[in-house]
Amino acid sequence: MERFKDRVNWAEELRRLVGKRTRELEAEENIRRVLEELERIPISAPRGFSVSSVREDRDSD
Repeated sequence: MERFKDRVNWAEELRRLVGKRTRELEAEENIRRVLEELERIPISAPRGFSVSSVREDRDSD
């Protein structure tokens, strides 16, 4: 580092690196939270729901 101190602003390089890593970690946390929320949402419908919905929609025209 000493050798390149005239060409590299090490403090700025480190700030940029830490900022990038912090954003990556925050993104990972956000994705984890979203996935946890999605897991709580029931995705199943009663048997025959789709068929009856399509028929009802067709018959309404």
